[in-house]
Amino acid sequence: MSLRSRIESRFAQWIRPRAAETLPVQLDRRRVYVLPTRFGLFYAGLLLAMLLGALNYNNNPALLLALLLGTAGLASLIVAHLQLSGLRIDAIGAEPVAAGQTMRVHLALSMRDGHLRSGLRARSGDVLALVPSSSNETVVTFDVATRTRGWFDTGRIRLFTTQPLGLAEAWSWTWPRTALLVYPAPEQPAPPLPPTSGNANSARLNPAGEDMHHLRAYRPGDARHAIAWKPSARRDTLLVREYEQPQGGELQLDWQALSSLPYEQRIRRLAAWIDAAEREGRGYRLTLPNQPALGPAQGAAHRHACLRALALLPAFDKHDG
Repeated sequence: MSLRSRIESRFAQWIRPRAAETLPVQLDRRRVYVLPTRFGLFYAGLLLAMLLGALNYNNNPALLLALLLGTAGLASLIVAHLQLSGLRIDAIGAEPVAAGQTMRVHLALSMRDGHLRSGLRARSGDVLALVPSSSNETVVTFDVATRTRGWFDTGRIRLFTTQPLGLAEAWSWTWPRTALLVYPAPEQPAPPLPPTSGNANSARLNPAGEDMHHLRAYRPGDARHAIAWKPSARRDTLLVREYEQPQGGELQLDWQALSSLPYEQRIRRLAAWIDAAEREGRGYRLTLPNQPALGPAQGAAHRHACLRALALLPAFDKHDG
């Protein structure tokens, strides 16, 4: 950890913002900090030596040059500060991923004063990203590692720059209140899906099915391999095969049915079964303790609702065996 990082961690309670904040927020002069870089300290030492030499030898051109360089250095501090002042953090978001996978976090920024910034960078934890400067509205992307299920807090995100001359570093912090969701990691490998309930003899139309159900007239966009060529030739019109797939009844994914498993393994197995049911296109109902049953249904919205419920289960439930 660098010296600046150690100083910032020690005085974190005095650094703005001091708590998570609701977006959007705009950076103002009270939230922007400026310190010289190592090159800036060397530059200041060099100017001091030039000034002492010019005064000692009464060299007016050298004195003028040192003052001009000093003025340029001070102006660079102001420009570095203005690179961040007025920047607005609009939103943060990410698609949920399973625990252990990399989450792609998107941070939306805007320059409401119309002045494009260049050389801005952002850091979240150990992840560093360059801020695009092609327009007044831009998005910064971080690839953040996840470890556990539930809400993921990005913590403080650092925006900083050393523009224009690299003599000083200006930085500011944002701490979004928005928490991002991490699904539970599915069990690998997972056992087969549990037995189904309901009418096991029911079926539905499915282009990937195995049993032909009937023939129908060709519609634009139908797959070429689905055309029944011989019946089409006999009737002098294109006919298409419709297939059916047995539904196999309704899947019951019940928390209590897995009582012999440890707490977290139950969650991982149910997550794996949800993904398997979605891959097979089967409807399922998820039953969790102290919650209303979800389903029966299938699809992206139902999958998200079920995985979200699993992700937000308490880390330990003393009432659960």
